[in-house]
Amino acid sequence: MPSRLIVVKVGTSGITTSEGELDEQEMQSLAYQIAQATKQGDKVVLVTSGAVAAGVAELGVTPKAKDLVFQQAAAAAGQSVLMAKYRKLFAAYSLKVAQILLTAEDLSNRKSYVHTCDVLTLLLKIGVVPIINENDVTSVEELRRTDGYKVNFSDNDILSVLVAGAIGADLVIILSDVDGLYTSDPSEPGAKLIKTVDNITDELKNSLKGKSKCGRGGIQSKIKAAEIATRCGIPVVISNSRKENTIINILAADKEVGTYFKPQGHMSAVKRWIAYGAAVKGSIQVNEGAKEAILQGSSLLAVGITRVDGVFDVDDVVSLEDENQQEFAKGTPNFNSGQLNQIKGLQVMEVLEKLGADKSKEVIEHRNIHFIEGKKDD
Repeated sequence: MPSRLIVVKVGTSGITTSEGELDEQEMQSLAYQIAQATKQGDKVVLVTSGAVAAGVAELGVTPKAKDLVFQQAAAAAGQSVLMAKYRKLFAAYSLKVAQILLTAEDLSNRKSYVHTCDVLTLLLKIGVVPIINENDVTSVEELRRTDGYKVNFSDNDILSVLVAGAIGADLVIILSDVDGLYTSDPSEPGAKLIKTVDNITDELKNSLKGKSKCGRGGIQSKIKAAEIATRCGIPVVISNSRKENTIINILAADKEVGTYFKPQGHMSAVKRWIAYGAAVKGSIQVNEGAKEAILQGSSLLAVGITRVDGVFDVDDVVSLEDENQQEFAKGTPNFNSGQLNQIKGLQVMEVLEKLGADKSKEVIEHRNIHFIEGKKDD
C-alpha cells in the first residue's frame, strides 16, 4: 500500500479524564495507533488540544473558563506537561515528536506558511511525529479584529484541516466524544449515525444547530472543518476517540467507523491557502463590470475598483466585494492598500504613469483569485 499522509486531530475530551486531568491510558492508545500507522508506512501529523486542561491540573487551581488571561496562563503551564507526556508515550514505540505552536498570523503570511510546510515535510521525512496546537498564549482573537480583518481559524478542528490543506494530506481524522454525525442529537432516542456524507449542504448545516457540544467548537465546527477539507479534495472521518483502535480501523478502510465525508473536486496549493489558510487583511470593492469580468476569467484592474478598506500589503489576502458589499472572491493583490487608494478607478496607463512603468498592469491576477461561489477553482 502506498504511503499516505494523515492528519489526526484529538480534542480535550479525548485525552482527559472526567476530573479534567490528562488521561494517560487514552493518550497511550493514541500513541500506539499512530505508531502502528507509521509502521505500515503512513506519515501522521497530530493536532492536539489539552494544554489548558493540563495546565489547570499542573497548577492545582480552579478553572476559569471565561477568563482569557487565566486560560492563556494555564495553556503556558500545560504545554510542557502535555508534550512531556506525548514524548514519553511515543518513545515507547521508538518515535520522536516535535512541538509546533501556530497562530492565525503564521498561516496568513505566505512566507511563514510555506516555511511551516517545509518544516513539517522535513520532520515527516526523518520519521518524527509533528504535534501541533494553536498557540493559546499569543492567539488573542479580540486583538486580531481590526477593520477588514477576518481570522482564518478559531479552534483546533479548523486548524487541523488547514494544516492538512497546507501539506496536501490524503486524509483527516477528527476524533471526538461522539461516534460521528447523527441524524439528530445523539442523546435523543432514534438518533442514527450517518455513515457517509456525499456533500455538505446548507440543509445539513442548518439541521445541526443546537446539537451536542462535542468540544470547544461543537459539531458545527467539525462540519465546517470537514467542509473546508473536502472542498480542498481531502476526505474526512469524524469518529469517537475512545472507541478501541479507532484510527487503525479507519485506516483499514472500515466503513463502519465514524462518519466519512467524501472529497469534492481539487484545489491547487495556492488556491487552498487563499481560500482557507490565510486571514483576510482587508477588502476591495469593485463595480459590476469588473465583477462580471472576473467571473468570466479576467484579472482585476484598477479601473474597476471603487473602494479599498483595511491596511494590507502586497500578497496579503483580501476580499473582493461587489457594489452591495457582498464578498464573491478572495485574492492576493500586487499592490498594497496605500497604493490602491491612489490608483483606484484609473486606467492602466494612468496607473503606470502614477506608480511607475515597472508596476503590474493587474491589481490581482486571475490565477490568484479564489471564488466564494458561482465558479469552481482549478
